[in-house]
Amino acid sequence: MPGNGQYFVAIIGGAIAGSVAAEILADRGIRVAVIEQNARPYGKIEDGLPRWHVEQRKQEYGRIDARLKKPGVLYIPYTKLGRDLDFQEFCNDWGFSAVILANGAWRDRELGIPGAEQFVGKGLIYQNPYIYWYNHRNEKQYAGPRYDSPDEALVVGGGLASIDVVKILQLENYERAIKARGLQTSMHDLERKGIPAVCKTLGIPPEELGVKGCLLIYRRREQDMPLAQPPENATPEQIAKTESIRQKMLRLAREKYLFRVQDRRMPIGLVVEDGKLAGLKVVETKVEGRRADPIPGSEHELRAPLVISSIGSVPEIIPGVSMKGEYLAFANDDLPQYSGCDRVFGVGNIVTGQGNIRASLVHAQEVTNQLIEKYMGVDSGDASSLALHAAAEARGAAQARAVADCIDSLPALSDNEIAAIEQRIRTHQERVGYTADYDTWIARETPPDLE
Repeated sequence: MPGNGQYFVAIIGGAIAGSVAAEILADRGIRVAVIEQNARPYGKIEDGLPRWHVEQRKQEYGRIDARLKKPGVLYIPYTKLGRDLDFQEFCNDWGFSAVILANGAWRDRELGIPGAEQFVGKGLIYQNPYIYWYNHRNEKQYAGPRYDSPDEALVVGGGLASIDVVKILQLENYERAIKARGLQTSMHDLERKGIPAVCKTLGIPPEELGVKGCLLIYRRREQDMPLAQPPENATPEQIAKTESIRQKMLRLAREKYLFRVQDRRMPIGLVVEDGKLAGLKVVETKVEGRRADPIPGSEHELRAPLVISSIGSVPEIIPGVSMKGEYLAFANDDLPQYSGCDRVFGVGNIVTGQGNIRASLVHAQEVTNQLIEKYMGVDSGDASSLALHAAAEARGAAQARAVADCIDSLPALSDNEIAAIEQRIRTHQERVGYTADYDTWIARETPPDLE
């Protein structure tokens, strides 16, 4: 146990960001409770990463499992903040030293066209539920909504997630068309080898299958699509190289999966027929820097049997939690601290809003280390009070004062306080049936027909 006292931290969400934060804290002798809304803690690895990513999924599952089995980490499944736990009561009454929100960005950003939301399920669907259905639809116990994947669907987006949506549509349509010819293939073959290569093996040109392909529209230029990111403080040459890489990635994806793309297209209205969404009204844009401005007179309709919005994910609204626009009200980029409670912090996608797995992991590492060093006063080396203040002074007097203020406001927990928290955790674990160990639970809760 660190020399400056006992601490117990709650982490909401057990996937990439949450498990990384748990590992960093546990390695420093800080007790951790990981509270997960689902049975399994894998987040978007399981529910947002399309199921053809078999090896990546297995690897990430293993990494998350290893982190959550660290000594001092307690796991509480089937418990959602705002549904099973009241936010204010949990943060103020449970007695934790700090609460880290790492429950990701699961709410789709709205399409942004007035009246569009009334057509959800009536010609309009969003990326997150669509991919969740795709990943779980073959499980016997799946009881959620089911979706069609019609040819010529219209996808609004431009990032990596929208490419996943486009791929699902193309794989579904070509697999269906191939099987209608009495030939056999699989989603995995089509995804791995590419549609033209599979068709060549089967002796049938892709164009003879009659699939017209889905259409991806993006409001800016192809080279602006966030498929790859330049380094921080990038030079003009690095930015140009990144733009070239983006265009190459898009070209290779189009060649492999045969979808269509129109860049510089901004949705501005709805095409409605018989009470259903039948397409979008769009306008061409003029792109200058980060701006994409409509070009007057370029308005036209794009009709489609289905519109899928894939323009980004934002954090879910938690009852009792203040929001700043689409995001939770965090202050300070280095150490995102919830404005409504000085012991609540955020890591990963709930702060960044990015669905990218790597971004979530890096952000969690940075913020958790900041939390340990600045807020708790526990560094990775000698954690004595003298070493703490010496390190703080080396970083500057202002930061040293801030650390001292945080330490003064964070008394170490007593043995009785630790025991009370652990008892509450055991009560919740028993309530959801978590009465054995982590490995036993994961084995029990993994669907036998999970791909």
